[in-house]
Amino acid sequence: MIKNPFFKNKGPFKLKFLIYNEKTGLDSDSGVGSFSDNVLISDVKNLNDATENDITFFHSAKYKDIAKSTKASACITEETLIKYLPSKCIKICVKNVLLLTAQVTEQFYPDSITDNNNFNLRPIHDDFKNIVSGLNTLVGPNVKIGANSTIGHNTIIEQNVSIGNNCHIGSNVILRNTLLDDNVHVLDFAIVGKKGFGFIPNKKNNYRYPHIGYVHIKKNSEIGSGATIDRGSLSETIIGENTYLDNQVHIAHNVKIGNNCIIAGQVGIAGSSVLGDNVMIGGQAGISGHLKIGNNVQIGGGSGVVKNIPDNMKVMGYPATDIKNFLKESKNNND
Repeated sequence: MIKNPFFKNKGPFKLKFLIYNEKTGLDSDSGVGSFSDNVLISDVKNLNDATENDITFFHSAKYKDIAKSTKASACITEETLIKYLPSKCIKICVKNVLLLTAQVTEQFYPDSITDNNNFNLRPIHDDFKNIVSGLNTLVGPNVKIGANSTIGHNTIIEQNVSIGNNCHIGSNVILRNTLLDDNVHVLDFAIVGKKGFGFIPNKKNNYRYPHIGYVHIKKNSEIGSGATIDRGSLSETIIGENTYLDNQVHIAHNVKIGNNCIIAGQVGIAGSSVLGDNVMIGGQAGISGHLKIGNNVQIGGGSGVVKNIPDNMKVMGYPATDIKNFLKESKNNND
């Protein structure tokens, strides 16, 4: 494997230090495994590329054949998969393999998390002496920027924008009529707070509906590259806490998205729909306007949602239906 030239490895670390620390929240009584104080780990790699100095992860039985021959010194895995790993490999057993793997990877490569523009940074202008930005950043009237926030290159903070503390705004971003709470990341080329797609049909000249609302993105959320979020017409468009939007997602005016939601690439949500908490939406799904999507709902990729979905449902297809019915119908069609 070619050495990564872009991110600096902060290792090596003692294995115990990697696993038992404030970031992982684990301690020696967690029961995740036992290992010597002297085990030194140089890097984190996948099962194929790991060497005797590395830590790896193994989270699915479909990789069992690769796992059997891994050379990794240690492996983050779960109890049911231990049998597939070499005897000399140290097994670190947890319930959420990918979470601990992410926490360990971040310790080796902390600069890979935020994609901050950390070169050629400088104060924006005299009104924001403590805020650094890239080149060609513009800031308009009625703008507030909290402490420890950064702005990328060619970004326009146009007007009526409040940015909280520890926020990171990428390059070529446009923000207007938007409130960002603390710890929000907006990635490159996102456009937030533009007017929505609202008009009154007229044969001679469609009449544009005034959009006097705004966008409110709550704390610990992330907006992907190229995403667009329209401001509300008479109310606000809301992105809940700890909600992540992938690249090229479109959120129309007055949409309300709950907390802890994950929305994959190229999803479109039409105006005034309301999503509950813990909603997961696969790529290229579409949700019609003025719908209510309950809590803990999962929507499969490519689905078309045209009616309300109650709590705790898994749906897929067009029109989206209970996933068990969808799979049964698909099987019957293929027989």
